[in-house]
Amino acid sequence: MKIGTPLKSGGTRLLLLGSGELGKEVAIEAQRLGVEVIAVDRYANAPAMQVAHRSHIISMQDREALRQVIEKERPDLIVPEIEAIDTLFLLELEGAGQRVIPTARAVNLTMNREGIRRLAAEELGLPTARYAFASSIEEMRESSTRIGFPNVVKPIMSSSGKGQSVVRDATEVDKAWNYAMEGARGVSDKVIIEEFISFDYEITQLTVRHAGGTSFCPPIGHVQIKGDYHESWQPMIMSEKALAESRRQAEAITTALGGYGIFGVELFICGDKVLFSEVSPRPHDTGMVTMISQNLTQFELHVRAILGLPVMDILNLAPSASHVILADSNNENVSFEGVIDALKVPTSKLRLFGKPDTRPGRRMGVALTQGSDTDQARERAESAAHSVKIITA
Repeated sequence: MKIGTPLKSGGTRLLLLGSGELGKEVAIEAQRLGVEVIAVDRYANAPAMQVAHRSHIISMQDREALRQVIEKERPDLIVPEIEAIDTLFLLELEGAGQRVIPTARAVNLTMNREGIRRLAAEELGLPTARYAFASSIEEMRESSTRIGFPNVVKPIMSSSGKGQSVVRDATEVDKAWNYAMEGARGVSDKVIIEEFISFDYEITQLTVRHAGGTSFCPPIGHVQIKGDYHESWQPMIMSEKALAESRRQAEAITTALGGYGIFGVELFICGDKVLFSEVSPRPHDTGMVTMISQNLTQFELHVRAILGLPVMDILNLAPSASHVILADSNNENVSFEGVIDALKVPTSKLRLFGKPDTRPGRRMGVALTQGSDTDQARERAESAAHSVKIITA
């Protein structure tokens, strides 16, 4: 792909749909390669907007507003970075000649847990937890009994753990249904009920599809709290058999989805047994650790892949970890203390995202560290993250 000059008639234009912390890093990496970046999100001063050439504030589920932005900007690449998008409209745009990363089909399928689970389990034959779908409380009661307790209930369309709960017995089914409907995105009116898996650990297998083939990052271990990423580390030590199977499954699902870019494939590991969980067709929150752990971050890899540039050897530089910095209240005036103490932690780096306001549980930054092993790196990352205090007024 030829790369033009930003703000000139021949510029290569990348339209980011979603301008949070992951989009911000994509924007920075794209600009380093001379790409003109336009950031879109539903609120003003989103992190990627602060570094983009231009920005637009719209609901990305409003196809007419989205159409107007695309007609005005005429992007070479449309890069979805969040899930709250009218993905059916992206399919129409792709059909009309727009290039959607990695593909509009991939974005549409992965936004819907039913679509991606049926592709993985029923078409590709990948091993997964036992599951069922329900469109009513009555169906959910029957399916929960059939799957068994405890089980995990999620809206088929949601993000960051919203609407997700563990159902421990039949008395909790109705509550879980109502919670799922409250946390669902868009017009989602269906849930997935999954067998509760007692796994040893879970990983993100970052997988890059590029002009030269498919490449893998070293596996990333992670911990989620209430369905949302809390800490991650790389490399995750695992058996050769489990690693090979993880990569087999990751390559199978990403090949089926198609297109170029990075995919975050989430997998449960039980000894040498690997179960497919989910996949995101974009940089992954657990992959923020690659900003200190790899020679090429997940954001560099994503931009290289979508521009058709070479992706060479991906190397782990040292055992590394990331740990989130979370807000605990609602406020529109935000500042940080403890940055000096955080940066006194050996090897530490901070990324404060620049989000304009806080709410309980909102991710406001991340601490990154290296160590002699991942245990030390995790301890350092937690210490650095907890040194940062969010001050609101």
